[in-house]
Amino acid sequence: MTTRARTTLTLDDVRTARERIGAHVRTTPIYGSEALARLVGREVVLKAENLQRTGSFKIRGAVNTLSMLTDSERAAGVIAASAGNHGQAVAWAARELGIRSTIFMPQDAPMAKVEPTRTYGGEIVLSGPVFDDALALARARVEETGGTFIHAFEDERVIAGQGTLGLELAEQLPEVGTVVIPVGGGGLAAGIAIALRALRPNVRLVGVEVVRGGYTIADGIAVKYPGELTMGILEELLDEIVVVDDESISEAITLLLERSKLVVEGAGAAAVAALVSGKVQPADGPICAVLSGGNIDPTLLISILRHGLTLAGRYLVLRSSLADRPGALIDLLGIVAHQRANIVAIEHRREGVELNLGDTGVDLTVVTRDEEHCLRLIAALEENGFPAERIR
Repeated sequence: MTTRARTTLTLDDVRTARERIGAHVRTTPIYGSEALARLVGREVVLKAENLQRTGSFKIRGAVNTLSMLTDSERAAGVIAASAGNHGQAVAWAARELGIRSTIFMPQDAPMAKVEPTRTYGGEIVLSGPVFDDALALARARVEETGGTFIHAFEDERVIAGQGTLGLELAEQLPEVGTVVIPVGGGGLAAGIAIALRALRPNVRLVGVEVVRGGYTIADGIAVKYPGELTMGILEELLDEIVVVDDESISEAITLLLERSKLVVEGAGAAAVAALVSGKVQPADGPICAVLSGGNIDPTLLISILRHGLTLAGRYLVLRSSLADRPGALIDLLGIVAHQRANIVAIEHRREGVELNLGDTGVDLTVVTRDEEHCLRLIAALEENGFPAERIR
């Protein structure tokens, strides 16, 4: 049996961190969500940490840690490894405190996270396909240069800084029954758990991980393993950890944007994904989902929204065929119009598909209202002699 690292962190450490970082960090708002409340069956509140400086909670731990460095550690410059958010936070905090920073990121890190880090003054090194590769190279640079390494989560100063979010929750939601928190390396969940277990001992604390290994849109929590220090805290203080996949995260991102007008990244949507997929067994009282970050690449956001809308029956892609003669296409389009669906793309296909001699293939992308609308349109086409194969 593995012996986890133990921590001496207490509520007082988190409170002290709050005093230390107060001039740099926003108290982020909370928002109720009627849409989520209907899905879950009880009151749901969103902690919008996606509206934090640098777009995520990471600024809390970064400012706390860099503020505690010695003069010699500052002079050596700081080095960090990051999927993106920690790097932004360290670069921003370093700039504010007059410290040189070097940030190692995976080579495919989203530009929405790379460019701001550079803008904040950090030297960027893109290295390796995943976070753990960037971490190994960052540690090697520390050995070579004597720079000061700032870990994303395996550091009590970082955990205490992240825990300040828990202090805000205790003040903003005194009656909260369940708090759902994304878990990557575990620093955020560990810090919140330390604060809330002291201030709200009966609250149910649920961590949410993404399926580990391989590609995920939740790059902010895509680490192979949580830290030893953080997992020691989580095993003691969390009630459970649940796992979500990219499909449920995609659905959550779409839902939050459409119904709550909040832009979140994959990791930031993980808590809501756990709720809408029924993974969380809540205690009595309101549920709070922590939206940990909003730094999503616009191109990825577009893909996720199209995918999410398709799953919800809001986009329909059909393949049909018709006689290759004047007026045939007009007949098909008339049926679509009669069903009050809107075509956004149409493509003829005469090669690469099986067709009867004298026919032509047609692919349609149609905007629909919901799944029931999709089924009515398909039925109407088939009733009028047009085959309708649903592509997605």
